[in-house]
Formats: sequence, structure tokens, C-alpha cells
Amino acid sequence: MGERSARRVKHILGWLMLAAAAGVVVFGVAHRQEIRDHFSARGFEANGRVEQVLDELQLTATGERVFLATHPTIDGSGHFNEQCAGVDHSEQGHVLGCYTSDRIHLFDVTDERIQGIVEVTAAHELLHAGWARMGEGDRNALGERLRAEFERRADEDPELRERMAVYEHLSDAAFANELHSVLGTEVSDLPSWLEEHYAQWFDDRGALVARFDEYHAVFVQLQDEADALQSEMATLRDDVERRKTEYDLAVSAFNDDAAEFSARNNRLEFAELPFEFERIRGELELRRAELERTLESLQSDIDHYNELRSRLTALSEISAELDQQLDSDLAPVTTRPDA
Repeated sequence: MGERSARRVKHILGWLMLAAAAGVVVFGVAHRQEIRDHFSARGFEANGRVEQVLDELQLTATGERVFLATHPTIDGSGHFNEQCAGVDHSEQGHVLGCYTSDRIHLFDVTDERIQGIVEVTAAHELLHAGWARMGEGDRNALGERLRAEFERRADEDPELRERMAVYEHLSDAAFANELHSVLGTEVSDLPSWLEEHYAQWFDDRGALVARFDEYHAVFVQLQDEADALQSEMATLRDDVERRKTEYDLAVSAFNDDAAEFSARNNRLEFAELPFEFERIRGELELRRAELERTLESLQSDIDHYNELRSRLTALSEISAELDQQLDSDLAPVTTRPDA
């Protein structure tokens, strides 16, 4: 190879190396967050509880990388409140998780009656992390489509509208952020474009929503049963009070008629009217028997009312127990084992 050819090869190689270096720089800029997440996730040592929740979430490689990159904590102690102290607590109910400073913090709920609530909360916060990783233009475009989908669905799904009402005070962008997390974890029937969007993070979003439906149903059933009991009790109470008033009037009338009959008998008015005596006494006996049956019926309904009240009290206690499980303000100061 001649000197001129050698110089030409070196020149071409130099350009190729420069182009390759430029390509690496462009790739690094374009995938900067992904690279950062990769190393952050690799440097995080998840404890047993986090590993358990991670397995249950059935995340894609991207979802798992983002989740672990946020160095998630699952804490059943009062320390959770410190971790999420800077989060907007205007939402109704209890705070079970937060995404703040690119960290996910979850409150550990271990009651078997509401299994899945930690996993669904983790997914909700993961979607906040995913939202934060989108470009502003992508977020704005997605936010418009999400709000349009919400308005379309909310007319036929008042429960969804009520669910999102707690975020009405937020800006449009913040509302879209919350809607993004709610639709992704709590609503099963979504359009294909949105399912494809969530498939970035979840291998089986349907299983995740099923978990939400399962524990959400516990609270819904408690409320529905309590509402039904209260309605039945109100109807029964009104009926018993009406019948008790009628019974009291009937007893008073019976006592007056019985007293008059006794007085007439003492005055010997029936001495020569034995058939009249037997007729009136028979009528009074029938009325007495009817009053006794009415009283028994009233007592039976009162007993039933007390049974309904006992059941309502039991439901209230169950609801209070579950509420305490979700109330991080009541958590112990120290962390639970493996939290």
C-alpha cells in the first residue's frame, strides 16, 4: 500500500471513529434517563418485601428498571409519614404511597382482607415515575388524550368521575398525571392505544386491575351492606312506631271498654241478660287475644331491628379496623420486620 493510500485509510478511519463517537453521544443524550435508570436499578438492593411486590406486579423489563431505579421503600412504621411529608394530602382517604424526588415510598398494609393494595399502590406510583420520564411535549399530548377519554367515560361511569373529583383542585397537567395513574391501575376496559401505552410497564395489566377490583370490592360491599341495613332499619323503625301508636290506642280503648263492662256487671245490668253478657265478654276476649298477637309481632320486629343494629355495629367495627390498617398516622414508630 502506498503512502497516499495509507493516509487515505487513516483519514477514513478517523472520520469513522468520529462518527461512531458522535453516535454514542447522540444515543447517550437520547437515552440519558434510561441509562441513568439502568445503573440506579443495578445499584439498588431490594429487600424481601420489595422483591415480593415486584414479583406480584408482573412488570416488563422497562417497568422493573424504572421501579427499582426509584429505590422503592415499603414501610409499615411512622417513618413512612416522614418520607411522604411533602406530598399533597388534600386527597380524601389515607395516603398509601407517594412518588417524590424520584423515589417511591409505600405504606405496608398486611391485612389479608385487602391483599393487593400495596401492589396496586406501587403500580400507581410507578406510573407517576413513568410520567415524569416523558418529555414535556409527550406529556402534553398524552394529557389531552387522557382527559378526552376521561370525559367520554365519566358520563357513563359516575364512580370514575367521583374518584377523580379529589384531584379537581390540581392544574390540568397535574390532573392528567393522576388520571394517568388511576386509569392504568383501576380501569379494565381501555382503548387499544392506551393499553399499548401501559404495556411499556406492565406485562399483565388486567391482573393488576383485578387486584384493585378485589380489595376495592371489600369496601364497596361493606358500604352497600351498611346502606341496605340502614334503609331496612329506617323502614322497619317507621313501621314499628306507627303500629306501636295504633297498638297503644287499641289497648287504651280496650281498657276503657273492659272497665265499662266490669262496672255494668257490678251494677248487675246483665242479671237478666246472660246472652248479652257472654257476647260482650267474648268480644273483649277476642280483642285481648288480638292485642297479644299484635304485641308479639311488634316485639318480634323490635328484636329483628336490634339484630340489624348489631350487624350494622359489626360492619362499622370491621370498617374501622380496615381504616386503621390504612392509617399511617396510627403506625408504630419502629418499622415492622422486613418492611
